[in-house]
Amino acid sequence: MDPNPSRFPILSYVMDRLPSLGSKSPTATTAVISDLKSIHIGDPASAQSEIADQMPHLSDPKVIAAMRSAVADVAQTRSILTELGDRPDHESVDSAKAKLAAIEAARADVAETELRELAESEEECMAILQLEELHVAYEKLLKDAEERLVRIYRSAEVGDVEEEKEVDDVGDQVDEEVVRILQQALSGTGLDRVDLSDRGLRLLPEDFGRISGLVQLDLSNNELQVIPDTIGGLEKLEVLNLSTNLLEALPDTIGLLQNLKLLSVSGNKLAALPDSICHCRSLVELDVSFNQLTYLPTNIGYELVNLQKLSVQLNKLRSFPTSVCELRSLVSLDAHFNELRGLPLAFGRLTNLQSLNLADNFTDLTELPDTFGDLTNLKELDLSNNQIHALPDTFFRLENLIKLNLDGNPLVLLPPDVVQQGVGAIRVFMSKRWSDILAEEEKKSMLQVQEQEEAGWLTRSTSWLKDYVSGVSGYLSPKAPEDPILSQPL
Repeated sequence: MDPNPSRFPILSYVMDRLPSLGSKSPTATTAVISDLKSIHIGDPASAQSEIADQMPHLSDPKVIAAMRSAVADVAQTRSILTELGDRPDHESVDSAKAKLAAIEAARADVAETELRELAESEEECMAILQLEELHVAYEKLLKDAEERLVRIYRSAEVGDVEEEKEVDDVGDQVDEEVVRILQQALSGTGLDRVDLSDRGLRLLPEDFGRISGLVQLDLSNNELQVIPDTIGGLEKLEVLNLSTNLLEALPDTIGLLQNLKLLSVSGNKLAALPDSICHCRSLVELDVSFNQLTYLPTNIGYELVNLQKLSVQLNKLRSFPTSVCELRSLVSLDAHFNELRGLPLAFGRLTNLQSLNLADNFTDLTELPDTFGDLTNLKELDLSNNQIHALPDTFFRLENLIKLNLDGNPLVLLPPDVVQQGVGAIRVFMSKRWSDILAEEEKKSMLQVQEQEEAGWLTRSTSWLKDYVSGVSGYLSPKAPEDPILSQPL
């Protein structure tokens, strides 16, 4: 829950210097303000002395005083979230919303005896959604605080701690080429391809959504912060390149692009993808790499049935939704440099997968599911720089595997000399291991059968012995004949 140094360098630096920020006491805010007064920024022994050298004004007491309120707000919110727990994953949030809707629909027809159960379930769902809202608000708080600290520092550089506003309307001007293209398109001249890459654009006019014949649109390498909702009007669009801009969100109307086959939004600031992106069922290639994504849409696998290439590297994904296992057309998946903690159990359903990159998830990725061996068409696999201790026992089934990288993993079962010999030797080793496992299982099974047979023979012998003893007892002590006189009723 601490601010990420790469995204919030000043805020992270200041908070890292304040041990009391982890306090959960009611006086946490007071402690923060007190500690801020005693900060010595220029300590050469500090692990973050580099930023102090780059930003010497951080040692100015006036600058520290101006930053005080922002840091206090962040600290107070972080203290609350530390008690409440980590952010729920996207699937849990979607599931809670669905349950609440079902509860609301069923409430009128439920008997009074079941109302209590519904209330408890509703309370659990509300707790999940409230925790998600708190984490979303915390992310915004971090961003606002960092921006405020940057403005304060820039003011200090010019000798005034007061915030200064810079006015720059140049970027809001509509590019001449954009105007020319719009005039040409709206005059009746057909346009099917438009390339506006590398033009420093900050604004895309809403009228672009009226170029109904557009098939390819390249807006890469600009400074766009927003894509207008009208883009959903480009019904024939097949290729859309929005890479390397400043986008923080995509419009929900992107789901109206039913013919879209290639979408690239790489190199932006996206924290999430709209759920409506799943409606782009013609998508063959989706590149969302180098963003700030922590999850993928819950239904992405159920609806993008034609997707062949998925690039999600350089994000903050902690897990894949279970629906990703339904991407049966997927040929290439790149998820390196994330925070993946594992793969869905049914990951082996991706039987058309040929290239898989899970490198550099570092301490988070520790194991692979047993179904991994079902990826029989896999040709290239990169698992480097993770914490994988053992390959799944079914690994030997990957008969088409040509390239394999296991560097930087604390492998236990695989001998180093086998790893050095390459993928073929590893597959042979894992095949022998699998055979040994099967032999051991067969041995155990035979012992169990033998024990059951012996137990059955003993049971039959005991039963026969009981019958024999009973017969002998009857012969030695025959039942005396009844006396007819004694049998008469009184």
